[in-house]
Amino acid sequence: MRKMPSRLTPAELRRYGRHVVIPEIGLDGQERLKRGRVLLVGAGGLGSPAALYLAAAGVGTLGVVEFDTVDESNLQRQILFGQSDVGRPKLEAAAERLADVNPHITIVPHAGRFDLDNALELVRAYDLVVDGSDNFPTRYLVNDACVLTGKPDVWGAVFRFEGQASVFAAPGGPCYRCLFPEPPPPGAVPSCAEAGVFGVLPGIVGAIQAAQAIGWLARIGEPLVGRLLLFDALAMSFREVRLAKSPDCPICSERPTQRGLVRYEETCELPDDAFELAAAEVARRLGAGEAFDLVDVRTAREREVAVLPGGHWIPLGELPERWQELPADRPLVVYCHTGARSARATQFLRARGLARAYNLAGGIEAWSLEVDPAVPRY
Repeated sequence: MRKMPSRLTPAELRRYGRHVVIPEIGLDGQERLKRGRVLLVGAGGLGSPAALYLAAAGVGTLGVVEFDTVDESNLQRQILFGQSDVGRPKLEAAAERLADVNPHITIVPHAGRFDLDNALELVRAYDLVVDGSDNFPTRYLVNDACVLTGKPDVWGAVFRFEGQASVFAAPGGPCYRCLFPEPPPPGAVPSCAEAGVFGVLPGIVGAIQAAQAIGWLARIGEPLVGRLLLFDALAMSFREVRLAKSPDCPICSERPTQRGLVRYEETCELPDDAFELAAAEVARRLGAGEAFDLVDVRTAREREVAVLPGGHWIPLGELPERWQELPADRPLVVYCHTGARSARATQFLRARGLARAYNLAGGIEAWSLEVDPAVPRY
């Protein structure tokens, strides 16, 4: 028999009744959820469904780290937001929506980026982290902060039609760097903005992350510790890969080579000598009549969405065979979606003697934001 009265209010008992009647959860499990504290890093594609389900489930304190504003291109997959939120800070819109989903929980907004200065302090204040980030520096930083503080990292990732999920940095289990010891070289892996993502895929993976967080807090089920769950939305299939702790992991092994946080931007970002020109500067020079040739290194699919007039089109993968098609007697401005692939292309061209090749900083995305909003964003 229960000796203590329920910590749930009558209103909460009505709301969570479908949980409470499940034997595996019951009152004890729901009370654990109410006492639970989850930090959500990012309120984008993965963070949107994860946040909604964590709030609906009654996780008592939900911290949200976010710095961005809502853009119309987000609405294809970021279901926390609607058309009326375009232009608003994501954190503001998310907090408002989550409070409407469940007024019985506490939303703690953390405005800004998850970075080296706040990572440990933020993670220490919560029971676990749900990583909804979409870039390698943040993923590695989340992992390291979780390892150093002993908090689970409920991780997910999406790419086109493929999704992955796991729980890293749990006691006795592997961390993210047991699987991927170091970040990939800058620009080696295209972002979802460049490669695209099936709109419902983040919903599936984000819901899996929420289910893992809820199960961990309620102490039910089998967490994805030492297991990497892979989902193919085209084949509609799941498969699982077993993971083990790496004896050579730089941070979670018995003899770690890293005992604190590092600034991953220094290894993941493009070098400073990428010979970049800002979009506004390129527009100014073109307007003044300077003879720049534009070089688009994106895919054909991307060009169907948006393209800058004129210039040359050589997809990045074809550049090694076709770079001699480009003129050597005038400046070249190379562009892609956000500037990563074009920076690699610029370095390639300069190494082959085209000393007046420049990277369009921020890519066609920056052109749309800073020069011509009629160019569609994607």
